[in-house]
Amino acid sequence: MIHPLANVHPEARIAASATVEAFSSISQDVEIGEGTWIGPHVTIFDGARIGKNCQIFPGAVISAIPQDLKYRGEQTLVEIGDGTVIRECVTINKGTNAVGRTVIGKDCLLMAYSHVAHDCKLGNNIILVNYVGLAGEVEIGDYAILSGMTLVHQFVRIGAHVMLQGGSKVGKDVPPFVTAGRDPLRFEGLNLVGLRRRGFSEELIEEIHEIYRYIYQRGFNTSQALERIEKDLVGNGERDMIISFVRDSRRGIIKGPFEDL
Repeated sequence: MIHPLANVHPEARIAASATVEAFSSISQDVEIGEGTWIGPHVTIFDGARIGKNCQIFPGAVISAIPQDLKYRGEQTLVEIGDGTVIRECVTINKGTNAVGRTVIGKDCLLMAYSHVAHDCKLGNNIILVNYVGLAGEVEIGDYAILSGMTLVHQFVRIGAHVMLQGGSKVGKDVPPFVTAGRDPLRFEGLNLVGLRRRGFSEELIEEIHEIYRYIYQRGFNTSQALERIEKDLVGNGERDMIISFVRDSRRGIIKGPFEDL
């Protein structure tokens, strides 16, 4: 299943059912799982660990060395989960000593020309639309969607089930379950369409909405809002996820719609 015009190192570990098309280049320390398709003109450098049934389209570059001046040639990884699709000219850099690996979860879609820098950690079922750029050590939760030409600052975290407006410039953490837009980026409400599509009940959606009323609409600062949420609202997985995300934020979370910018 390896095209005779592909340049594949003989020690690369490629499953028998994987396909490597013409003019692709695969280095020695690479693993490619069963059923994965590597299109023509793909470059995969040392440290790539690619799961089963992935698709990687022409022009993509996987596991190139980081665009980071602290990188000194250490052996690091890129890990790509099963079923992930990487479209044309996507670039994914390997990790540095800071973390050691760049991770893309299962069943993600990285559209054309998106970039994932060193040591990023992406969950499952994430969509990066065309020209999204992630700086180093960004973390993104499951089912998040970053619309086209979104730029994400180093160390930013984006929560699960988030929907970001196209062209967003993300310099603060974006908590789970929300939509965010405008410039500067701010909270715009819950990602209602996404949550309903994924089976969240209307009762649970209202509970999440009430949490964000405390954070953004009732005049509390962040610490006060978290204290009141813990005191007033019944605990569940979603409540605890939001509290943990906000409390652990190093960069602070995005502002609300009525806060001074």
